[in-house]
Amino acid sequence: MNTVKIAPLLLVFVEVAQLGSFTQAGKKLNLSKSAISQQIKRLEEELNTQLISRNSRGLTLTPAGEMLLSKGAFLSEHLFNTLQDVNTEKEQPSGVFRVSIPPFFERNILVPALKQFCLEYPLIKPEVLVSGRWQDLIHNHLDAAIFGGKLKDSEYKAQSIGRVRDVFCCTPNYMNQAGALHQLADIEQQSFIATPWQKDAIKLYRVNHEAEITFKTNHQYFTNSLSTLVDMTMAGMGLALIPEFIAHHELRQGRLIRVLPDYHGQDWHFYYLHRYSHSKPIHVERFYSLIKHFFSIANENL
Repeated sequence: MNTVKIAPLLLVFVEVAQLGSFTQAGKKLNLSKSAISQQIKRLEEELNTQLISRNSRGLTLTPAGEMLLSKGAFLSEHLFNTLQDVNTEKEQPSGVFRVSIPPFFERNILVPALKQFCLEYPLIKPEVLVSGRWQDLIHNHLDAAIFGGKLKDSEYKAQSIGRVRDVFCCTPNYMNQAGALHQLADIEQQSFIATPWQKDAIKLYRVNHEAEITFKTNHQYFTNSLSTLVDMTMAGMGLALIPEFIAHHELRQGRLIRVLPDYHGQDWHFYYLHRYSHSKPIHVERFYSLIKHFFSIANENL
């Protein structure tokens, strides 16, 4: 496959997919609608798959198109930032870059994002603070912070990273001992491991239903640490509601199983906080785009 030949076609596809229109993409790229259509057709022929469905209501991405957009948008943004770096006369960003992240963001999100970030900005020295608590940027001398949950009132700017939700999990051994768990009533007498946000009444939701369900459980264990919650669950001590992207790896490996898959707990919204009211330094914006990209990958196919 000739990637050099396909690359410009992919960049055109990203514009069409993001704008949802051949006409709008043509205006942005200074090309005719016909030229845009021809390039999309050439890309589909090169990949031997349909990427866009055309109908009277507009454009719809096929599953292959959705996948290609998720990867291609990152390439397009990376190319834009690279060219911007080349064309700018400003000095390469340097110095200490301090950021706080919540637990469990390290392995699959922060580390790959930080690796790419340091390749692009080799003069920057990252310092990472891991904490599940709100971290004031000024008080803690932070350039940025990643926070999950309800934001406090502040003058800081918050950019959305994405959402995750809590799911019921336990080990296979615990499930064998507990027996079949098919409905909420089946878990009332189970060893539930609670956290401060799950201690008494738990807010639950059914898949594809918006109605909120309040469920009360008599917890046998309690911890205020998400890390300890996962460790206790992995030790087979009981049943727990764990954020899905944290449990994902253990679920895929079979070390945890999901219980009551028709139900899930509350959604957790993660934000990227910074102090810049208008245009941010290019490295601060780039770090956000990398974190958002790897967060998306960590949550794929959940």
